[in-house]
Amino acid sequence: MTQALNWLTEHGDVLYSFALRRLRDPHLAEEAVQNTLLAAIEQSAAFSGASSPRTWLIGILKFKIIDLFRAQQKVTQLDDEQMEWQTVGEDDLFDQKGHWAVPPQDWHDPARLLDSKQIKQQIDACLARLPRRMAQLFWLRELNDEPAEQVCAQLGISSANLYQLLYRARQSLRQCLSEGGRHVELP
Repeated sequence: MTQALNWLTEHGDVLYSFALRRLRDPHLAEEAVQNTLLAAIEQSAAFSGASSPRTWLIGILKFKIIDLFRAQQKVTQLDDEQMEWQTVGEDDLFDQKGHWAVPPQDWHDPARLLDSKQIKQQIDACLARLPRRMAQLFWLRELNDEPAEQVCAQLGISSANLYQLLYRARQSLRQCLSEGGRHVELP
């Protein structure tokens, strides 16, 4: 039990921040961290020390977040009619000749920018503009590198629906990032 308190003291803020960024709900983030610590206590004998405790705890947390996504899926089916996103039509993005109506912002060195706190805030803010379920789906597939088949099975959707929603999410994120995150309130 004291080990769990040590983990909570040393890594609790990082775990909560990680969960909140993906779940976008403080109560669900707290639940995920709590479930992570409970699982870590149960599995503490299996921890070999091959990685740092923080890395091990975040690995457990990723699975707890996926479990929460699955639980939410049972309650709310992902359905196009229920989605209330602001999609960008292709007509808005391209001119008559098929060129960008407004060219994407030049990011110069995206790898360097990705390390900056400002771009992380901008990406988080743009993800926050997406409906919760679409952001979760995008996070699982694109940011967590889950195989498409696994995401479809976890969320109970078809692969066609997955790719359609990913396309819409990418278009919305592209537009938001091109705007530099304007019109977005940072949390």
